[in-house]
Amino acid sequence: MHVHVALGPAEFPGLALAGRSALVVDVLRATTTVVAAFAAGCRRVVPAGDVEAARARAGEFPVAERLLAGEQGGEPIPGFDLGNSPLEYVPERVHGRTIVLTTTNGTAAMLVAGAAARGAVAALVNVEAAAHWCAAQTRDVVVLCAGEKGDFALEDAVCAGLVVERLLAARPEAVASDAATAAWRLGQHYASRLDRLSVEARWARRLAARGRAADLQACLRLGGASLVPELAGGVIERGRAVLAATADAGDGSAA
Repeated sequence: MHVHVALGPAEFPGLALAGRSALVVDVLRATTTVVAAFAAGCRRVVPAGDVEAARARAGEFPVAERLLAGEQGGEPIPGFDLGNSPLEYVPERVHGRTIVLTTTNGTAAMLVAGAAARGAVAALVNVEAAAHWCAAQTRDVVVLCAGEKGDFALEDAVCAGLVVERLLAARPEAVASDAATAAWRLGQHYASRLDRLSVEARWARRLAARGRAADLQACLRLGGASLVPELAGGVIERGRAVLAATADAGDGSAA
């Protein structure tokens, strides 16, 4: 098994994802929100590239069964039912519903992952389960860091590195690319000081300045969620709880 980390979306066009497994990371906040949505019992998440695409995809589902969700530039979209804060995705809002989601960075990466043989979603809150999912793959793994408007995002690289660290521990025969090794070392550095990301990651500082400190607390914490949402056919499904021992705690804590 070869393991690679695409440290930013500038690398996405050159990736050969066919025949590989892809794991999407957008810690602040899209993938954390997707994990929270499934922990709260949503039926599915449909990623869309922009507002217009989201409205079009929403039209495929009965109004009573779907919610439009997402953000532009970090802010909620007028007329949408939900924003991109994981704290909004609680059972009374999303249980049993289809969520059509568009965000500035994360959903674009999810759509790219659709070219892979298998795809899944990871964040710090489900990093153990995501690494377990990767280790169970029979093909090479590529971690896609959504980044921020095409640029590198520190929090995504750290999360990817924590996945790589756990994957290599489970599959010592796996070969890491230089980028995966770099992410791994970043993950090691921040593993015991994730709170530093709230001041050292650019997008975290911007969210804090916009009054989103509670979102940072929800997103910048390690583990707890046992599920790994999986992408197939342009739709994200719940996937199975791959860490059964922590399922009871994890399925509610991501929200």
